[in-house]
Amino acid sequence: MRLNSLALRLFATSAAWTLLALPLAGYIIYSLYREDVQLSFDAQLRKLLTQITVDSMGTSGDVPVIPPNLYEPLFEVTQSGWYWQIRPIDGAPGRTLVSPSLATAVLPSPYERKFPTDKSGTRWMNVPGPTGSTIRILEFIDSPGHDPDKTKYSIVVAGPLDWFEATVKKFRTRLTSALALVGIGLLAATVFQVRFGLLPLRRIERGLASIRSGEVERLEGQLPAEIEPLQTELNALIESNQDIIERARTQVGNLAHALKTPLAVIVNEARDDRSKFGAKVAEQAQLMRDQISHYLDRARMAARAGAIGRVTPVDATVEPLVRAIERIHGEKGIEISFSVQPGVKFQGEKQDLEEMLGNLLDNACKWGKGHAYLTAALEAQTSSARRKKLKITIEDDGPGLSAEQRAKIGKRGLRLDETKPGSGLGLSIVSDLAVSYRGRLDLDASEHGGLKAILELPAA
Repeated sequence: MRLNSLALRLFATSAAWTLLALPLAGYIIYSLYREDVQLSFDAQLRKLLTQITVDSMGTSGDVPVIPPNLYEPLFEVTQSGWYWQIRPIDGAPGRTLVSPSLATAVLPSPYERKFPTDKSGTRWMNVPGPTGSTIRILEFIDSPGHDPDKTKYSIVVAGPLDWFEATVKKFRTRLTSALALVGIGLLAATVFQVRFGLLPLRRIERGLASIRSGEVERLEGQLPAEIEPLQTELNALIESNQDIIERARTQVGNLAHALKTPLAVIVNEARDDRSKFGAKVAEQAQLMRDQISHYLDRARMAARAGAIGRVTPVDATVEPLVRAIERIHGEKGIEISFSVQPGVKFQGEKQDLEEMLGNLLDNACKWGKGHAYLTAALEAQTSSARRKKLKITIEDDGPGLSAEQRAKIGKRGLRLDETKPGSGLGLSIVSDLAVSYRGRLDLDASEHGGLKAILELPAA
């Protein structure tokens, strides 16, 4: 997933909600469970206290009786953590009774430590027990026969908080493990959901790439209802683009035909006139023809460069072109070495590629001493580049140009050496064509000694 992708945004949003919601849900579940266990533990202590109070204080005598240890078997196990104790308060004389589990130890009294009573008249206190482990004590003050005039006794029941904490900790561990598994499952499901949900967009991306490479002319296939309007609009846009290009070609052709004939008549009539006026008219008419040809060519370039789906194999174009250029410069004995990466394609019209390469090779042969070199390959892509680029380099072993001359040479009509044949338009035409395809032409010094022309064009 790229940093600015829809997939990352959807996944990050879902992951953030999952990472926030699961811990919050876990905390709520843990708190409710802890409270429930605490209430259950306290209810057990209260039930034992009530039973011991009824059995020991329900006597008609002046001292409590020993309650039977039938409520909790652990009352019989020494230092089990479960204890009961009955003894008089405020130093009054009376009988002290304890559970066998308490042995010789004595439990502190919440009453004597001034702990307040709750709504039922009992007192709660957490203190270290006989073994050092924390116990929870519940105490009730009563008299034998429930007679307020008799000696008051502290009836205490205690249970181990270690059991409570161990139970809660065990639940917390299980809950954490379960929620972690749920979180991992949700994140995995989110990744699948994002991938599956965005699959139609990838199909559109592949379809557009196929259109640009010339494999198909429109987006095909069944897409989800939410994206189907986008497919329809894109197909309509592609058809509209093709119609505009076709109309532009027709209008350019009509304009060229309409202008050429009158200009030819003017030039011919002016040339028949031997006066200075006729010569001037012929000269200016010729300039008009050149300018019209130039701008008509540019219009054709722009129309062709804007076409979608035009693809030209580079190797199939270079080889016959090289042979033709070698034959043209056969008297000079120029040899052209070329190397083209297999399968590389130019995204544009074949005749434009031929015109660019033909001009550059022709220049290389004019100025080269014996060799010219052509290489074509895909340019190494950066991680942020969305489109492939084709890099074509043409070099010669001629005298080359200085940096100042290379800066001037691309200007239309400029010729550095009038002794060489040519119009001075070759590099200008190549540069215009490259720019019309959103490419570029750079000039540099060749390691072979001559000029190095670097042509960067869109690749299919």
